[in-house]
Amino acid sequence: MTPFIAEIIGTALLILLGGGVVANVNLNKTIGQGSDWIVITTGWALAVFAGVVVAGPYSGAHLNPAVTIGLAVGGLFPWEDAPTYIAGEFIGAMLGASLVYLMYKDHFDATEDGGAKRAVFCTAPVIPNTFRNIISEVLGTFVLIICVFYFAEASFETEVGTTTKVGLGAIGAIPVSFIVWAIGLSLGGTTGYAINPARDLGPRIVHAILPIKGKIDSGWSYAWIPVVAPIIGAVLAAVLFLTLGK
Repeated sequence: MTPFIAEIIGTALLILLGGGVVANVNLNKTIGQGSDWIVITTGWALAVFAGVVVAGPYSGAHLNPAVTIGLAVGGLFPWEDAPTYIAGEFIGAMLGASLVYLMYKDHFDATEDGGAKRAVFCTAPVIPNTFRNIISEVLGTFVLIICVFYFAEASFETEVGTTTKVGLGAIGAIPVSFIVWAIGLSLGGTTGYAINPARDLGPRIVHAILPIKGKIDSGWSYAWIPVVAPIIGAVLAAVLFLTLGK
């Protein structure tokens, strides 16, 4: 297991479970058909947990180019490692999206709504407005990255003036999962909270390639926003972190 492989597997798990919950809610004749936004946001939060649990010990579980770039701008991650991480994240996202299609193929075929099928792969604004759509993704990603910067490791005082850090293992994946859950519940209603260029663009490419029955276009006129805006949000969070310190 290398950081590159960890990012592939972790991001694939993220998209398999995250895209999977959208498929379960959106597609016809699934057991979860017609479930609400609470189910989708919870599924995505737990998808983050699964990806972080696997990748965390080996790569730090970025699973998101915005996280990688934000940490690099903030001086907490070496720039020379960023291309490898980002490549792994995109490969993993495309792999995860392909697995969702493989599993739900019969339900894709049974669904006539092309928009519902595309939503399994990528995001789209409910009300198209370029400026506010960008703001939505910038703010959502800013919240994610600034929280990542200020996560504190568990520790206890063993004697006066001496602090010992405690490894939390898999439990350490819970905080970021809760942050993603909160972002989805509070800020995800406008654009679907991509907050991750790989999570959106990778599966969008897969949607364009796969022979999905009755699919509509892959929404390329909007596709740049969930790539560029999360990076802007990550950089802004990093600048604030550098300004305030820890």
